[in-house]
Amino acid sequence: MDAREEVAPAVQSILDAARQRASPDRRVTVDPRSLTGAFHAAESDGRTPVIAEVKPTSPTADGTREDDPVELAEAMVEGGAAALSVLTEPEHFGGSPETLEHVRAAIDVPVLRKDFLLEEDQLDVVEADVVLLIARFVDDLEGLLAAARDRGFQVLVEVHTVAEFETAVNAGAGIVGINNRDLAALEVDLGTTEAVLDAVDVPDDVTVIAESGIRSGADARRMRDAGADALLIGSAIMDHAAATDDEPGSGTALVRENTETFTTAEREGRA
Repeated sequence: MDAREEVAPAVQSILDAARQRASPDRRVTVDPRSLTGAFHAAESDGRTPVIAEVKPTSPTADGTREDDPVELAEAMVEGGAAALSVLTEPEHFGGSPETLEHVRAAIDVPVLRKDFLLEEDQLDVVEADVVLLIARFVDDLEGLLAAARDRGFQVLVEVHTVAEFETAVNAGAGIVGINNRDLAALEVDLGTTEAVLDAVDVPDDVTVIAESGIRSGADARRMRDAGADALLIGSAIMDHAAATDDEPGSGTALVRENTETFTTAEREGRA
């Protein structure tokens, strides 16, 4: 069976929507801010390298956060985030290319475009520092990696298994994200990152990011102990369940505090 058929209905709906979205008749080029450089800077400053995600909602979220995304992004940077991830998928995550443009213009850390990119022309929707390619859903990973880099993008290749990790490295990926969420059942298991990293030899020039299910400082330390160079954290920082709190400024203050929980996790763990 084609691996793309072995996914939850919610994921299949996202893929179907991605195939139907129109692509612009243009080609973008970018001068990216270095993602790995931002990780090194965070570590030098005593912070755990974290990509904080501006995610208004998701199929697994408990609510929708309607705060100004630029203000949320600024709060994340104030909380020590080394980089940001911004959703540009509109139907299921409430994102947009315009949101990414506004966020990237307002802050000075690298910005990852989080979306389901399947074809080369989908790269040309908006400028970002990094784009996401999900190995499981890309027919020609090596070719799409090359196309993205030709435009100036850095590329985060997301994997879920040992086989996909090896496929990504063999295709030339320099940044690999291990997603702890099973796309068939949508269940999260932090043991996924541990199992993959225990089974592979990570090349010295490959940066590994642990993704999904990191909900506490202890989880952050667990992923770092497993060998992750950085962490991508969305829901635990956005805290969609608290999105109904209408006190002015409460959303950004909470997001800043949540970000600090993770960027100081190792420092606090040693205290």
